[in-house]
Amino acid sequence: MRSVRLEPISNLIDTLHLGNGRVIAAWETDGLIVDPGPESCIETLLAGLEQEPRALLLTHIHLDHAGASGALVERFPDLRVYVHEVGAPHMIDPSRLMASATRLYGDEMDRLWGEMIPIPSERVVALRGGETVEGFKVLATPGHASHHVSYLDLDEGTAYVGDVGGARIPPSEVVLLPTPPPDIDLEAWQRSLDQIAEHNPQRLRLTHFGEVSDAAAHIDLVRERMQVAADLSRPLDRDAFVAAIEQEISSGGDAETASRYRQATPPEQLWLGLERYWRQRAESAEG
Repeated sequence: MRSVRLEPISNLIDTLHLGNGRVIAAWETDGLIVDPGPESCIETLLAGLEQEPRALLLTHIHLDHAGASGALVERFPDLRVYVHEVGAPHMIDPSRLMASATRLYGDEMDRLWGEMIPIPSERVVALRGGETVEGFKVLATPGHASHHVSYLDLDEGTAYVGDVGGARIPPSEVVLLPTPPPDIDLEAWQRSLDQIAEHNPQRLRLTHFGEVSDAAAHIDLVRERMQVAADLSRPLDRDAFVAAIEQEISSGGDAETASRYRQATPPEQLWLGLERYWRQRAESAEG
């Protein structure tokens, strides 16, 4: 199996999820951390920091993005945590979030994500979208999650887009749409992409994984992949859908990169979120 050599990006911290690179990225910039990743990777994150952080900017509260937040607040008691107002209560009391995740991951919870520690309410800053915080423009960007936000550095021309920008594991050029349950909304996702594109960023920074230097072309590709995922998920059952995704990620590069796609965006979960989306649409139409 050939090794993959990639040029380092100065403020990208590869959290080495389950010991594997190119799965979950955390971004550090001027004392800020955008999506610190899961608590299970916190020692790797801490080792990669260039300075003591003053704030966390969370795109959303899923464990692969925000799970380490409480542990970091314990370590750095003055740390502020910015998060959408819908996600904020779950950072203060993560019991419901963890119960929901446990239904999905079962006995694998600790190995995959570690512990999610409650955050004192005075450390949490709730966002709605439209604010400017720590020099970043905040956009409400639902679709992957109803509480998803993106952060734009307008001076630098950089957008930190969490999962709304899709998943692309370099050096492959395959883009997958992360569509786990429970609240995938493809129409909202398209509007979120419109909103990001309106600000004309030069580059996007993804959690899964790394920096995209041609933002406009990548956004167009995410739109295309959204249509493909939607078209595949309606007529195909779970096994056929998963087989189609597996074929795509295997065709995009070496076996090691394909395994990173499976880890970052498990194909079965992509199916579950889209199946729920179509089922809810059908039920709404009938009602």
